[in-house]
Amino acid sequence: MNDEERRPHGRDLRKGRHSGFGQIYLLTLVTWQRLPAFSDLATARLAIQAMHYHHRQGDVVSLAYVLMPDHMHWLIQLQNGTLAGLMRRFKGYSALQVNRMRMQSGRLWQPGYHDHALREEEDLREISRYVIANPLRAGLVERIGDYPHWDAVWL
Repeated sequence: MNDEERRPHGRDLRKGRHSGFGQIYLLTLVTWQRLPAFSDLATARLAIQAMHYHHRQGDVVSLAYVLMPDHMHWLIQLQNGTLAGLMRRFKGYSALQVNRMRMQSGRLWQPGYHDHALREEEDLREISRYVIANPLRAGLVERIGDYPHWDAVWL
C-alpha cells in the first residue's frame, strides 16, 4: 500500500490548491502522529526560528502564529514561490534543526497541511486573535500572555 492509499485525505487537501503572490493564507500543520514535539522550550524555539527564517528570506510576511505542542497555525502573506514549496522548505528545515538538537532522525511533521486562502472581506485581526487564542481554548493557560509560543504583527 503506497502513501496515498494510506492517506486518502492528503490527496483531497491538494484539490483546487493554488499559490498566489500576495495572497494571505492561514496554514495548519500537525506533528507526526500528533506527538507533543513542541512541549519543551528549546524545540519550540527552533520551529519558531524556522518561521522567522522564511520571513527574513522574503518568502512570506508572517502576520501571526501560534505553536501548540502538537500543531501550529501560521497566518502568512505569500511573497515568493509556491505554498507547496514553502511548506516543503519549512517542514524540512524545522525537522532538520529539531532532529539535530535531539541527536536523532525521523519525521517531525505529518505529510500535508491545511490551508485557507483568506478573502478580502475576512477580518485579519479577528483571525489573528482566533489563532493566538488557541492555548486558551486548549486549557494550556488562563491568559494568552502566559503562553510563550505566539506572535502577531498587530499586538
